[in-house]
Amino acid sequence: MLEKVAVIGAGSWGTTLADLLAKKGHEVTLWAYEPELVLTMRETRENDLFLPGIKLQDGLAFTNDLEEAYRGCTMVLCVVPSQLVRRVITNSLPFIPKDAVVVSASKGIEVDTLATVSEIYQEVLPPEMYARFAALSGPSFAREVAQEMPTAVAAAAADEKIARRVQEAFTTSFFRVYRNADVVGVELGGAIKNVIAIAAGISDGLGFGSNTRAALITRGLAEMTRLGLAMGAQPATFAGLAGMGDLVLTCTGDLSRNRSVGIQIGQGRRLDEILGEMRMVAEGVKTTESAYNLARKLGVEMPIIDQMYQMLYQNKPAREAVLELMTRNLKAEGA
Repeated sequence: MLEKVAVIGAGSWGTTLADLLAKKGHEVTLWAYEPELVLTMRETRENDLFLPGIKLQDGLAFTNDLEEAYRGCTMVLCVVPSQLVRRVITNSLPFIPKDAVVVSASKGIEVDTLATVSEIYQEVLPPEMYARFAALSGPSFAREVAQEMPTAVAAAAADEKIARRVQEAFTTSFFRVYRNADVVGVELGGAIKNVIAIAAGISDGLGFGSNTRAALITRGLAEMTRLGLAMGAQPATFAGLAGMGDLVLTCTGDLSRNRSVGIQIGQGRRLDEILGEMRMVAEGVKTTESAYNLARKLGVEMPIIDQMYQMLYQNKPAREAVLELMTRNLKAEGA
């Protein structure tokens, strides 16, 4: 079944997925916030701001008008930064067709409300529209997908028919989509891994080795799972693509924005200076704050998240944070 898809958000991931869907034959309109970017993409068939060097499909349309983007669509794909989801979807609500499937590829937790992305949609969308909601997440650097490197992700929806429809819409010979019913788990995996990736980058920036990174990934997974279980997620999800898969990718890959931020912090640079030089959003910075507050609200022990919050928001020296993590009270691994 071919879809008419409105892709909202023309960052590297939104542009890549819009191009992927257009390659498959879907009718796709990509909405960008920046009018000048829309003009450039129309003229050059390239997103030189967020995905330079990748030629986009001739059939892909571009707009800066939300009403135009949504007109007649059967599927919505929203790929804006998580802290902007509520505003964008609220502004979009008058234009989204009532029977459209709504897919989110945003990764994060809202700072002000501590809501996951799906909870934001549940609050903003009418119940009959939220019933067709799905989350798309997994280990997927945009540039590698744009270059058609084999990639696997998960599509999570409460309604299996919706998950199947998203799976069929996005799957190609190089982009494989698995179904999952655990929306909360898939979302939390995609959000928390960005915080752990900053931690892994800090470790690398401090000059630590593979042992340290492996410990951070493994214990980060334990923290992610503890938070997920407290929120009703399924433990198996965190051993899958949206959990361990995305965590390993983001903590080790050179294309990881969050790891890059961490490396620079570990090398002694200030966070505000680093972010001031970035065009794209490193979701893990804001998610550190929201995950820290969410863990405290739910009474979940997350020592790596605690130390990350103190480093990013209270100027704690990185080596002091490492020392505190390593000298905590001894305990059993599963505790």
